Amino acid sequence: MFNNLQNTGDILMTKSSARLDFNSFSVIDLFCGIGGLSHGFVLEGFKVNAGIDFDESCRFAFESNNKSKFIHKDISDVTSIELDGYFSKNKRKILVGCAPCQAFSQYMFKDKEKDNNKWTLLYEFGRLIEETQPDIISMENVSQLLNFKKAPVFEDFIALLKKEGYFFSYQIVYCPDYGIPQNRKRLVLLASKFGEINLIDKTHSRENYKTVRDVIGQLPVLEDGQSDSNDRFHFSRKLSALNKKRIRSTPYGGSWKDWPDDLVLECHKKETGKSYPSIYGRMKWETQAPTITTHCIGYGNGRFGHPEQHRGISLREAALLQTFPMSYEFFDKAKSFSSSAIARQLGNAVPVVLGQVIAKSINHHLKNLDNEN
Repeated sequence: MFNNLQNTGDILMTKSSARLDFNSFSVIDLFCGIGGLSHGFVLEGFKVNAGIDFDESCRFAFESNNKSKFIHKDISDVTSIELDGYFSKNKRKILVGCAPCQAFSQYMFKDKEKDNNKWTLLYEFGRLIEETQPDIISMENVSQLLNFKKAPVFEDFIALLKKEGYFFSYQIVYCPDYGIPQNRKRLVLLASKFGEINLIDKTHSRENYKTVRDVIGQLPVLEDGQSDSNDRFHFSRKLSALNKKRIRSTPYGGSWKDWPDDLVLECHKKETGKSYPSIYGRMKWETQAPTITTHCIGYGNGRFGHPEQHRGISLREAALLQTFPMSYEFFDKAKSFSSSAIARQLGNAVPVVLGQVIAKSINHHLKNLDNEN
């Protein structure tokens, strides 16, 4: 099978050569952020050589948890020669990434020029694929990318993969099907120079979906504006006096629709306000959390109210719902940290477990090839 592939990549691969294993591959993570996707690969035994991101504030978390190098750079300025230099010599190349997705999501930027700058980053991903010819690729993004109306971004990405000779598959992943406690859908694409590649089968069903209670139900009780004495990261943003009244008037699983009229915002009293039913909402213990966003610790930014306590969710709770392990370090403990900055980092992150699912799928693909070889 590998005779036709023996000149692909940095090493020769024939039936008599070394078996395919993790040590024969190195991973680069584009748009790496604080390392959710990379950490999934690390937990599955892959070596992540480097992550590239324009947000310098992500450096500490990425490097501290993944034992990898953070490259602070705009992807548009990364050359193929530079990217090839980050891969290990004499190892095959895995290129993964999640291009910033706001321009594709339902929360569209109002600034059209800014929109354009965002969605063109996927074309930069394609450029680096074309110029460096990685052996395996993973691209993860919002599900709305499939129906993006401004430009045929995804269609062009697929056309590039076809032109360059990749086998590929893609699907919309409902995150609870893989043990991620968020009511979230993501587009996951896998591509390989070696042969057919697919995402692993679902690991969970409705009978054993992870719930909000499973993930954050055992954390210490907090008041708004407080942090846990044993865990600075278990911090909840201070509420205004008015929002304290509002959350106390919000029943379990409820929202602003349950408030008395004097607490309801004027914008919600209009007909257009009815299209935001989950604003100022509480989560429910027995279901999944909403999609964790960059404003996830703001009580008024979605259904981010704690199920029982009169506050928004804490940074720790948001991180756990994004499936980051308790041991993950998000800030230098010798320094202060910005809760808004970390909330933004968490909202932009790929859930770690989804990263593991992608890494497991690549692992499965490689083992199948190894067996055939």
